[in-house]
Amino acid sequence: MTELRQEHPGKDVELWCEDEARLGLKPVVRRVWALKGHRPTSNGRHTSESVFVYGFAHPKSGRGRFLVLPKANAECMGQALADFAGWADPNGRKVRVVVVDGSGGHTAKGLKVPPNVVLFRQPSCTPELQPAEHLWPLVREGLANRVFDGLPALTETLAERCGWLADHPEVVGGAVGFHWAVTA
Repeated sequence: MTELRQEHPGKDVELWCEDEARLGLKPVVRRVWALKGHRPTSNGRHTSESVFVYGFAHPKSGRGRFLVLPKANAECMGQALADFAGWADPNGRKVRVVVVDGSGGHTAKGLKVPPNVVLFRQPSCTPELQPAEHLWPLVREGLANRVFDGLPALTETLAERCGWLADHPEVVGGAVGFHWAVTA
């Protein structure tokens, strides 16, 4: 971060984190209350259709940006980065350092990274260091114990939940506000 601040003296340098999660038509199951002696009903589905949620979070402020895309690959990651860069800094006055893991979409040679975004790849096998990993329980909670007829219904509910999280930075900040990320 110090080097980037020296390289770009007229620009603010901010630390963000990014991760993606696969969510599908198999229900997210949670415990429920039931009367003693009565077993609650549960719905299930055995299909593997899914979408991917790309989540960007600013640990210091709790601001977040979410995008629902069909795959997790370099093309979709490039699309997510372009959307993020346009949303987070439409005038190009800042440098965004985005902490990512080592998945194939982040390391592909064909990945298109916007000029005001710098990817910082965390060491392999260290998901506990990635603040964005803590976004997914918040996202999945909006889908708990629900069954969807298809991907359009799931995508609509995901978009609502992600919109709610984006409107509540205090919730996102509480999940991703790692000490080292806030002070960077």
